[in-house]
Amino acid sequence: MITALLIFTSTFVLVFALGFQSLNVNNGHYKAAFFTSFAIGLANLVLFKTVPQADWLDISAYLIAGPFAIVASMKAHDWWHK
Repeated sequence: MITALLIFTSTFVLVFALGFQSLNVNNGHYKAAFFTSFAIGLANLVLFKTVPQADWLDISAYLIAGPFAIVASMKAHDWWHK
């Protein structure tokens, strides 16, 4: 259960940061794009360490996190840059 939560969280952070990063790059927000890269790297490291031992619950957490994260990222980016 802890592994599934860790995978969900790191996947959420990764997809959120990737979405935020894409919007930053597309809109010319250089500083934000620079700092977002650290979140992407950290979330990737956590996933690289945890996913190789994944069971069905872990895989479900991985798949469920992405759709919620990308929508949250788009909303947060709109809010942050208003």
